[in-house]
Amino acid sequence: MIAGMKYLFFLSYLISISLMGYAQPVVHERTLADYVRTAPFPFSLWEKPHIPDRVFNIVQFGAKPDGQTLNTKYIQQAIDTCAAAGGGVVVIPPGLWLTGPIQLRSHIELHLDRGAILLFTPDHSQYPIIQPPRSSNFVVASPISGYDLEDVAITGEGIMDGSGDSWRPVKKEKLTSAQWKALLQKGGVLSDDGKIWWPSAEARDGEQYLKQLKQAGKKLTAADYLPARDYLRPYMVLLVRCKNVWIEGVTLKNSPKFALYPNYCQQVMIKDVKVNNAWWAQNGDGIDISGGKNIIVYRCTVNAGDDGICMKSSPSRYADSSAALQNVLVADCIVYHGHGGFVIGSNTDGGIKNIYVTNCNFINTDIGIRIKSRRGSGGWVRNIYLDRIYMHDIANEAVLFDTYYEQSSARDTTVQPITAETPRFTDFHLSDIQVNGAASAIVIRGLPEMPVERIFFTDMHMQTEQGVQLAYAKDIAFRTVAVKNTTGPLINLWDVDEIDLTGFLFAESTTHPIVIAGSRTRQIHIPASLPSQQIAWHQLQPDQVLIRE
Repeated sequence: MIAGMKYLFFLSYLISISLMGYAQPVVHERTLADYVRTAPFPFSLWEKPHIPDRVFNIVQFGAKPDGQTLNTKYIQQAIDTCAAAGGGVVVIPPGLWLTGPIQLRSHIELHLDRGAILLFTPDHSQYPIIQPPRSSNFVVASPISGYDLEDVAITGEGIMDGSGDSWRPVKKEKLTSAQWKALLQKGGVLSDDGKIWWPSAEARDGEQYLKQLKQAGKKLTAADYLPARDYLRPYMVLLVRCKNVWIEGVTLKNSPKFALYPNYCQQVMIKDVKVNNAWWAQNGDGIDISGGKNIIVYRCTVNAGDDGICMKSSPSRYADSSAALQNVLVADCIVYHGHGGFVIGSNTDGGIKNIYVTNCNFINTDIGIRIKSRRGSGGWVRNIYLDRIYMHDIANEAVLFDTYYEQSSARDTTVQPITAETPRFTDFHLSDIQVNGAASAIVIRGLPEMPVERIFFTDMHMQTEQGVQLAYAKDIAFRTVAVKNTTGPLINLWDVDEIDLTGFLFAESTTHPIVIAGSRTRQIHIPASLPSQQIAWHQLQPDQVLIRE
């Protein structure tokens, strides 16, 4: 019988979510304050950045809205003058403003009026190779960047266009024949196999050039990296080690790489932001949070060429040693296209804890909830709460835990040594997850040396092609979970332990809804009423692993 502590945990958890209104339909719209108050870990709001009421219009510094004039120096001068005065609001009025990369300063609000398009030039010569503060690496300057800032904001209803189509490679398989033909007419070069279009030979050959450069063994300078500039695509909005960041209302589109990328920032509000990247945009992630503490992503809408809303974490001497990324709230968001709706990974080696995702819609994404990592870039990810997630037309898995990201399958039974970079996923709580249309319902692929552990599914209804597949998983429990699948077994278990299926809703007419295999499989808890003929065994005997309750 499952330990009494597990039952006590479930009882207290179910009572708590019922009190919060999770288990019942919500009849009113929740506010951000409501989400903060009911977060399952200590969380609080913070004050908006302190921005003085001085206003600096870029037109005053010579900027022209004709889409032809390169306004980089005028916009940067407005920002620098504003900062020198002690801070204020830099206004970009309606118009088409062509510019190169610009840097934000502390106590600055960059405000884009409705009707303003900030168009970052496709002329890559305008993007210098830089060495960021406190870094030994060289990168291409981002269209918008900020390092070690405090009290900084980007607001307004204007649009920022990163001219990403001048930077990104395109895979032929992602376009129609007409789109591919039109792309070839723009110029560029193809990979040797003809399956990838690159905007330039420098972009195509940049990876190999960098390998040769590093093998040379000399001390490198920015000039050494210039031949690989087209390959080293910049992030569109990059903020590093900033405190009290407020991004609200703006639209980010056509980014060279990730659209919005805060790194190790604290007190970050991302509100009513819209990301529009083509679904074929290579590495065109929407909102990626990489390390940091106290972050809110609220009422955002994302169309992405890669992951939609993503949590990443790598070690940093600037981060909390217990978890480089912690205390994140994602609420009232929509992801229409992307490799994943809500994503964790693949780099989790800095540790992640205390993430709360609620009242979000994922539509037409490749995967709905995507938790991914691999040996060598993994870490401890725990205390993750996902609630009121509604998905439609998911191409692959509605819920995926994958510790073999871009590596071999979970059928690899070789046990490897556990290190600090072994992926460890524990203590995930998924409640009120509703899915109409997905290739698979739930797939968990843990490692033989590190199973995915303590995952709790509550109040879920899923209509999918395939059902539930668990491999190298431990302490997985289902409470009021119904899956209607059209292909294969309802539940496929392989090398698992302590799997509680007593709360799974089985249809009486299903033949062999459960397939149990794997020499390491132990402790499968099933309803006492489930007929034995509905279970198929592979090289196991029922009395070895089965517990009826």
